[in-house]
Amino acid sequence: MALGLDPNAGVIESIGAYLNAGGLVMPALVACAVVLWYALGARWVLLERGSRKNVRVLMRKYADGRAKAPDGIVDLAIVRGLAMRAKDKPYLRRYLDDAFSDFEAQVKRYSTTITVVVAIAPLLGLLGTVSGMIETFESLGDMSMFSQTGGIAAGISTALFTTQLGLVVAVPGVILKSVLDRRQRQLELDLDQIKDLLVSSPDLLKAGE
Repeated sequence: MALGLDPNAGVIESIGAYLNAGGLVMPALVACAVVLWYALGARWVLLERGSRKNVRVLMRKYADGRAKAPDGIVDLAIVRGLAMRAKDKPYLRRYLDDAFSDFEAQVKRYSTTITVVVAIAPLLGLLGTVSGMIETFESLGDMSMFSQTGGIAAGISTALFTTQLGLVVAVPGVILKSVLDRRQRQLELDLDQIKDLLVSSPDLLKAGE
C-alpha cells in the first residue's frame, strides 16, 4: 500500500508503521497527545462546580441547613465562607481571600500546560513537514525514488503524517480548552460573588429563599 501502511496488518503493527513513517518528530507528538489529554481530563474534574443553582440560592440553603453535602468548588467555597463568617472576624474579606486561595489556584491548574501543548503540537507537525520535504527534494536532486532513508516516498510520508498528527492533537485541544476556560471564568465570578455576599449582604443569609 502507498506510504508503507498495510491494511491487513494488526492494530499494533499499523500504529508502529504509522509512527515510523512520520520520522523522528512522531514520538514527541505522541508525548504531546498523552500530556494534553491527561491535562484536559484532570482539568475537567477539577473544574466541577457542584450544584447548578445560583450562588444566592445556594448560600441561603446552606445557611438554613437545607442543602445537600457539598460537592464541587462553589459548594465547598460557600460552606467554608459561612464557617468563617460565623466566627465574626473583622476584615472578613481578607480572611476570605486567604481561605479561597486554594480554590482560585485549583481553577487555574493545568491551564498553562494545555496552552503550551496546543501551541507546540502544530509546530512539531510543521517541523516534521519541513524535514519530509527536505528529504523529498534531496531525493529528487539525486534522481532517486528510494534510498537508505526511503527517498521520495519516505519524505512524503514524514511530511503528511506529522502534519496530520499535529493537527489531530491541536484542534480538539483548542476546542476543549475554550470550553474549560469558560468554566474557569464562571467559577472565578462565582467565587468573587460568594465573597461579596458574605461581606456586604448579611441580611441575605437571614432571609428565606
